[in-house]
This record gives sequence, C-alpha cells and structure tokens, in this order.
Amino acid sequence: MELQFDALDYFQDDPIPENTQLLGWSALVHELKVAAPVRNPCCVSSRHVKNSQRLEGHWRIFDKRYAPAATAIDHLAFAMRHEEIDLLILKRVLDCLPPAELCRFIKATPTGALTRRIWFFYETLTGRQLDIADAPNVAAVDALDPRNYITGPIRLSSRHRVRDNLLGQGGFCPIVRRTEKLQILIELDLAGKAASTVGRTGARLLARAASVMLLADSRASFEIEGERAPQNRLERWGRAVLEAGKRPLNQTEIYRLHRIMTGDDRFTRIGYRNDGVFLGERDHNNDPLPEFIGARPQDIPDLMLSLNNCNNRMRGSDIDPVIQAAILAFGFVFIHPLEDGNGRLHRCLIHHVLTERHFAPPGMVFPVSSVMLDRIDEYRSTLQNHTGPLMDFIEWTATADKNVAILNDTLDLYRYFDATDAAEFLYTCVKKTIEYDLPKEISYLLAHDAAMKEIMDFVEMPDRLAGNLIHFVRQNEGSLSNNRRKKEFVALTDKEIKTVEEIIQQAFKEYAAGFNHEQ
Repeated sequence: MELQFDALDYFQDDPIPENTQLLGWSALVHELKVAAPVRNPCCVSSRHVKNSQRLEGHWRIFDKRYAPAATAIDHLAFAMRHEEIDLLILKRVLDCLPPAELCRFIKATPTGALTRRIWFFYETLTGRQLDIADAPNVAAVDALDPRNYITGPIRLSSRHRVRDNLLGQGGFCPIVRRTEKLQILIELDLAGKAASTVGRTGARLLARAASVMLLADSRASFEIEGERAPQNRLERWGRAVLEAGKRPLNQTEIYRLHRIMTGDDRFTRIGYRNDGVFLGERDHNNDPLPEFIGARPQDIPDLMLSLNNCNNRMRGSDIDPVIQAAILAFGFVFIHPLEDGNGRLHRCLIHHVLTERHFAPPGMVFPVSSVMLDRIDEYRSTLQNHTGPLMDFIEWTATADKNVAILNDTLDLYRYFDATDAAEFLYTCVKKTIEYDLPKEISYLLAHDAAMKEIMDFVEMPDRLAGNLIHFVRQNEGSLSNNRRKKEFVALTDKEIKTVEEIIQQAFKEYAAGFNHEQ
C-alpha cells in the first residue's frame, strides 16, 4: 500500500519540525487515517542529523538515511524496529492493511524475525488468521524484547515461531517499558523490607498499626474524590479491602466487592453498568462536560473478561506484584465499568493484588490511598496523561437524561494502553508506605505506649483520659494548653502537669527525630 505524503505543517495539532516528513507510527496514523493518538511522534529529516537522531520538543528526528520507502509495510517495519511499540496504533494499522499485502510480505521472508513478529501481532490483535502456511521450524523470536519491556510468562506460538511474552492477550494487553526508574524500584525488594519491619514487631502492636493504617487508607480513598464519608461507609471500604485478595478475581468477585463497598443498592446498580459514564463537570444547564468517557456499556463484558484473563496470566507468573497491581487497577479505572464507585474499587484492586501475591504481610494494608492523596496532582496527571489524548477519538453526544452516549467504535481505546507511568507512580506510593509510613506508625505506637505506661505509673487516671492527655500535649507542641488545664485536667497540679509534659516529650523524642518530616 503506497502512502501519498502531502506537505504538512501540523500533525495532531502539533507543528512538524522544518525540513522533515512523518515517519513510522506518525506516518501510518496520518496516511491511513488511524483513530489513535501518537504520544511520541517521529519524523525523518531531509538532511543529515548528528548522531543519527535528535529530540526537538517531543519530536524524535531521524537522519535522512532512515527514510523508508513510501509504503505502509516499510513504515510499519521502521516503527517496529526503531520506535516504542504502541499496540493501539499497531492494531488499528493492521486493520487497515489488506490481508493479501501482508501475505506477500510474509511469504517474501518467512524466516525473518521482524516478519514473524508482525504476522504474530496481526493474528493476535485482530483475531483473524491469514491464509498462509505455518512458519518454518526456525529459532523462535520474542514478541517483546525483555531488555526494553516488562514481559509476561512465555508461551511459544508455534505457528509464527514467536515466544509470546505479552502481559495480556488480544482482548486486553498493556505495555510496560522497562525504564531505569522502574528497574531501580523493582530491585529495592520492598516486600522484603516490609517483611523485615513486620518481623521485628510484636503481633499485638502490628495489629494496632494495621488497624490505624486501614482507617487512614479508607478516609483517603474518599477524600481523593472530594468526599468526607461517614463512619459506616469507611467501615464498608475497610471490609472490602480486608476481603480483597481472598478469592481469585472474576466478575462474581468484582460484584461482591462492589456490593460490600456500596451497602445501599437502592440507588446504585451493583455490577457492570448499562449506561454511559463520564468524568468531568457539568455546565449551568446540568449538561455533561466530560474530561473522559468510560467504555461503551455493550463493550464492558468483553473488556472486563479480557482484563481478568490478563490478570490471571500475570498472577501465575513471576511478574512484579506492584506492576501487576498497576495494570489491573488502572486498566479497570480506564474502562470505568461501574455506575458508581469505580475509583474506590480501582484502589481496592491494588490491595487485592498485593495481598494475593503475598507482597503485603498477612493482615497488613499499606495506606496507598493516603500517599495518592498526598500526591493528588501527580495521581491525576497519571490518569489524565493517558485519558486526555484519547478524547479526540471518542465521538459522543449528550442524552436526554443528561448522561453521555458514545457514537463510534472505541473498544480498542480501552484494550491497549502503556501502563509504564501508572506502574512508576504506584511503585513510588508503595515505596513510601513501606519505607516511611509503616515504620512511622510502629514507632508512634511504641512511643505512645511508653508515654502511657509512665503517665499511669506517675498518676492514676483512666486509659482514655491518659490517651487524650498525650494527644493534647503533642497537638500543642509539647505542652498542655491553659484551656485544657482548666477543663479535663483541672485536678492535676502544675508540678504534675510539668512532669507529664516531660514524660511525653521524652517518649516521643526518638520518634520526632526519625519522622519530623515526610519523605
């Protein structure tokens, strides 16, 4: 298929560098009118480029020696060799290519590594089989280079002589690039650090720390969505998190967790929705102003089955549990399969994976939502950087009931996504909970218990009152306020108050030294 390049000044609203022409994914998307964003566009210069390529803004410019022939197959071959793989673009490009042309390309070099990979991706992503004999018995090649990508368990595709190491399958398949940042995080052995911290802590103290962190995570999960939930809703969230990971994830389990979190199902449908859903605001007429729109209701059963199959493929492998959690949770929230509660269940699924894969110690809930709340701008950017570019390819209309309805085929937009940013963000959150929040909470409880014991040895009072005394003194930076002296603690002498203040200050001295600021 010949590509007819016209002189262009802009591509997807971005100015094209001077004296260049679209290349690889960018050329294919433009020439074949593929409905997909190109997040890292490339072009080829009409001149020589020092060191063969350079960056100009977010454009990657290649030396003129890289210019392929003006055919779709040649630009596809360039993209597969020199660009990061984008399964959404690849799938939609392959949909555009005539099967006969692909067959000619494959038959021309049936043993070629690139040929067999393109053939493998065509049949895997489109679900269609080309009218061509199986590949000769040659050495198998990886679908994804494990030096550059996080890969899944290997299954040999004997038809193509390709080692299928994808994280998912044609119905849902994320990509995670093996970045330097992600590799450093993986090598920290955070699960080992958590187990070591827990191993040095008594069971009773650990149970208290787990309870406090679960409550913090519950509150934060609602506050992320701008809600201050009453106690009963916090408790339901906590129950759902504690239930997560006890059973394999499937539609029944998702419905069960959704029901636990929702409680009252009179106004919220439990399970997959039958109508559209969007994230965003409304105008003065209550009409939708979507920033992102979830998948079409008719696509949800297939997407969610494929998401679960992807998760099952990962859970039985040695893929890093935090990366698996990022793929499952962010894949879920991009699909947005529920009428309400998508964000909370999305965060619950993180706990599901970390528990099921034994990354989190038994009974321990890392307060990931608390860290997300602290880093809310980064969290939102992680979501919006993926969803924002997709909105240009979602045709929608407002419905009579002030909802949204999608007018075009958007299934592929939810099937394939680059989960690298999500994995990096989640890993930094988990890192903070293990290296900072968990030891901080244990240290706080140890200091609190030490202060309680000394106070009770010095002056007899109810545990509740002693606990309040510690809280008030710490709240007032080491001294009891005059207001509190005249109310709850009027019976204490000035000398007793001074001694109690010193007890509390000393008990929390080491704690304050280690945790006087957040990481």
